[in-house]
Amino acid sequence: MADLQYYNYPGVGTTNQKLYSYSQAVRVGDTIHCAGQGGWQPDREDQVFPTEINQQIDQAFKTVDHNLKHAGGKGWSQVFRVNSYHVPLNNEAIAAMVRNFKKWMPDHQPIWTCVGVPRLGEDDMRVEIEVQAYDPEGAKTARETPKV
Repeated sequence: MADLQYYNYPGVGTTNQKLYSYSQAVRVGDTIHCAGQGGWQPDREDQVFPTEINQQIDQAFKTVDHNLKHAGGKGWSQVFRVNSYHVPLNNEAIAAMVRNFKKWMPDHQPIWTCVGVPRLGEDDMRVEIEVQAYDPEGAKTARETPKV
């Protein structure tokens, strides 16, 4: 796996890397695969979540955008696949997801799998969003950038 490029943004990303031994994103060819992102502030070292579901989903979309850009992508405009996990999965959560899809991806509709689960990685997490983004330009730049 040495040829793959892994990314962990400062704050929650590097904290989770140290605590749980996983990365926030990886480039595989022209695709960025993002680990599930929650409604946390990415630049903080701790994971504090808004309690209201609309706020938590709104923040999770911002965190996904931050993660994609940290991995050299352009953000939501490149996303073609979304998997979302919800505690609970209800009409309010679905409406918040759809509202954010329309806001962040006004020019395209990705494929989406939406699942209700009994628990996520943190007690206060109510949503986790995992994406894949197509980024051929960024992949070329990443290949040309010397690894440190």
